[in-house]
Amino acid sequence: MKNSKLKIVKIFSAFCVLHFAFLNGAIAQETQPSPAAPKSVNIPAVKERKLANGLTVSVIERRSLPIVTVRLLVSSGANVEEMRRAGLANLTASLLTKGTKTRSATQIAEELEFLGGSINTGAGWNNSVVSINIMSDKLEQAMAILSDVVLNPVFKQEEIDLLKSQTLDGLTYNLKQPGFLASYVATQYSFNEHPAGGTPESLGKITQADLVNFKNENYTAKNSVLIFAGDVSADKANALAQKYFGSLQESSPMPKMRAEPMGPPFVVGKALETGKKVQADSMVKRILVVDLPNSGQASVNYTRKTNSPRMFYLNTKRRFKEISGNAKTFWDYYPALVLNSVLGGGYSSRLNQEIRIKRGLSYGAGSSFAWRTDGSGFSTRTQTKNESAAEVADLVLAEVKKLTENSIAEAELTPRKSVLTGNFGRNLETTEGLAAAVGELYSFDLPASELVSYMKSVQAVTESQVRDFAKSNLPGGDLVIVGDSKIFMDDLKKRFPSTEIKVVSADKLNLDSESLR
Repeated sequence: MKNSKLKIVKIFSAFCVLHFAFLNGAIAQETQPSPAAPKSVNIPAVKERKLANGLTVSVIERRSLPIVTVRLLVSSGANVEEMRRAGLANLTASLLTKGTKTRSATQIAEELEFLGGSINTGAGWNNSVVSINIMSDKLEQAMAILSDVVLNPVFKQEEIDLLKSQTLDGLTYNLKQPGFLASYVATQYSFNEHPAGGTPESLGKITQADLVNFKNENYTAKNSVLIFAGDVSADKANALAQKYFGSLQESSPMPKMRAEPMGPPFVVGKALETGKKVQADSMVKRILVVDLPNSGQASVNYTRKTNSPRMFYLNTKRRFKEISGNAKTFWDYYPALVLNSVLGGGYSSRLNQEIRIKRGLSYGAGSSFAWRTDGSGFSTRTQTKNESAAEVADLVLAEVKKLTENSIAEAELTPRKSVLTGNFGRNLETTEGLAAAVGELYSFDLPASELVSYMKSVQAVTESQVRDFAKSNLPGGDLVIVGDSKIFMDDLKKRFPSTEIKVVSADKLNLDSESLR
């Protein structure tokens, strides 16, 4: 009996020692180690040439693995749609693989599966994309399929009806989710755009003729770039491009459609575009509440149309130098990236630290930019219980305001830059990521050589540049809250007594209307 008691005492003592050691280790780790110096990324040269029809062919050779990504980038997306045709670019891209003059949708899928490859299509705001991933020894067979879906789609009515039905079903479900609904509304309310995926009204109106016209007007050689990344030589890539895309129509005989204005100009964004400094009376200019009764959570978002970060070269280097002082630097783009990393770019960002880690009010909070050449969109996002929606709105605005007023310690700034450069390096490790990165440069008329400058440009950003960007671009935005308004409205009015709160019922929401009703 004594031996048993002695054994228990020893075990307990050992446990206490281990527990104490664990606590000491945990306390010691409260001070995080400094991040290591950023690793260099080996970025292959981008080799470019033009075919006789005007198609740009861009090749990035990476021969370490027998894999190739081929990406056709069309410089037209939702940005050239009208509101009444919202979703047209995405439907067009999605239907390319649903049947051609010589292959059915099933045959396209089966042939690529047999080759061990995949094909993906889609459209966003700035462009449309068709891409394949394939083993390098099967590249030519895959190129035959890629060119067929781009050059010879038939847009069968039964495929159109099926895809529209599936898209509408997905949209109907998503419009009942607070987070999706908040972003959906902000496209019109804050950014004067329309949802790239379409609306229930616009999707129902799109016809076969609309799809054929969009494809013919936009999928042209001079409006496209064919990107090869991976285990392929420039000579072979150019030969394949000529063989399979040399017959791509040079340009459209018809003018492109252009997105119609969604409503009156956004006043604060307008002031920024003309170079005037915004003197906001408060961080938030407008508050919109979308009432979604019985929603399990509320989505709280701060949205703001910002001055364009000039992710493109202006017409002449002389004019660019007048603005930035350096023809190889994007005005405001890199400070904007670093700002976003500090505020809402990951688990250790300020928003997530304040809302999730310190207070447990959400599973996560973040922020992002939607890049445009004519004025980009900034937004924060988080979901919380309805009872804490107004409190979270206050916290978000407080964190945004700090960036406009306070300096950022180097101990915080350096790790946030490392997050950006680390993610950049990882993305370029795959042929798909490499092709996508080069495609982004073409989307904004940037030279492919800028890919090499990314890491150095991020590291060169100063905290004063971040603060200056924040002062000029973040104040005076919109607070968009979607949730069960009867639960948080009183608290919201108390916290924002001088700001009018506009309330729209989710079941009466209409983006075609200026009033949203």
